[in-house]
Amino acid sequence: MVRRKLEMTDIVDQKTRSRMMAGIRGKNTKPELALRRALHARGFWYRLHIKGIKGKPDLVLPKFRAAVLIHGCFWHRHANCRYATMPSSRQDFWRPKFAANVARDQAVKAVLLESGWRVATIWECALRKEQQVETSADILAQWLATESLELEIGESEAVGIATINSC
Repeated sequence: MVRRKLEMTDIVDQKTRSRMMAGIRGKNTKPELALRRALHARGFWYRLHIKGIKGKPDLVLPKFRAAVLIHGCFWHRHANCRYATMPSSRQDFWRPKFAANVARDQAVKAVLLESGWRVATIWECALRKEQQVETSADILAQWLATESLELEIGESEAVGIATINSC
């Protein structure tokens, strides 16, 4: 049996695709930087991407024993979000990739909670506009003052409807 590598037709050349893919970062993304600025303006001190903590959370606030995960809606599959679209091509490739991302996110969150960390998940859609960033930072600041273990902020919360999950 001869195996052949299937070539996918791309709408851009290889050099352009390489540049586009290189621009997708895991650290210091625009949403992350926006939230960091807003938290710092409120007087919060945090550490970034600590290697010794499972999942290397985007922000760690040791004083509050809190880890903040800033997730992109597309890559981390934010439920019912308009930005978590499924690519129309190669769905057999994308489905397992997205499922693995979601499973990894759940495992990281579980380990953090078991280790005594409080976990806030902030979705990219909640950090797209300046007012949303400010509202998300306010919600996060309020949550830090509580003893609640989990917080999730999406676009609907960032426009003023916030709930803090008590566990």
